[in-house]
Amino acid sequence: MAAALDCASSTSTAFTTGWSSYDVFLNFRGEDIRNNFTGFLNLILIDKGIDVFIDSEKLWTGEAIDPALGRAIDGSKISIPVFSQGYADSKWCLLELAQIYECHESNRQLVLPIFFNIEPSHVRNQTGNFEEAFGEHEKNFEPHTTESWRKALKEIGSLKGEVIDKNR
Repeated sequence: MAAALDCASSTSTAFTTGWSSYDVFLNFRGEDIRNNFTGFLNLILIDKGIDVFIDSEKLWTGEAIDPALGRAIDGSKISIPVFSQGYADSKWCLLELAQIYECHESNRQLVLPIFFNIEPSHVRNQTGNFEEAFGEHEKNFEPHTTESWRKALKEIGSLKGEVIDKNR
């Protein structure tokens, strides 16, 4: 992954159009991995001189993605979604992921998924914990919203990524 990040930093115009405010946007479920895996990943990237956007719970003020957060996603060269067991429980993770997917499709933004203690097939097919979460989301959100989340999970979950199993 470091080689991909180095390559993206030196050839950013190949991946995005327009301005870029960050090298990397990290997308993850804070309750699951903020204080361990994602925290360490963030420190390593910063140590390598990579400008990282990592969310703050203070950004969430309403039902829509905060404009500053949206600009951070749109302006990043690379997005790294870190899928974990509780990822799909969070509407915020899914809102961000849908925007990441749009940037990937429209601006050719590079997406490097990480599957942390979860099988990639659970993400792309929305099975296991992801299936349970969508049972709840479909009660609370419009069908077009949950379908955009499902499509983003399917497409990004199908990309080649890193599978990390802390039990191996």
